[in-house]
Amino acid sequence: MTETLEIVTFRLKPGAEAGFGAKNGVMTAWLARQPGFLSRQLGRREDGSWVDVVRWQSLEQARAAADRIMAEIGDSEAVQAIEPASVDISHATAAVSR
Repeated sequence: MTETLEIVTFRLKPGAEAGFGAKNGVMTAWLARQPGFLSRQLGRREDGSWVDVVRWQSLEQARAAADRIMAEIGDSEAVQAIEPASVDISHATAAVSR
């Protein structure tokens, strides 16, 4: 398998910033239960947008999780805080990982 980085950028809906990091516990817990999950880092940029980087064992496992996430935790506060039109998802093959 080729380790894959999933890079998701997004903005929050107006008024959803407060406690967003803490609300992500449900997302992290869900990801940790998915086959192929390795790690996750979530960060806020200076311009207010967010970056979520998830490491997977393979692209196939990343895509399989993406196919299930909305059905399984789409109604969570963390997911509902995200402005859907702002979401951009891309994948990259890891060249260096430690």
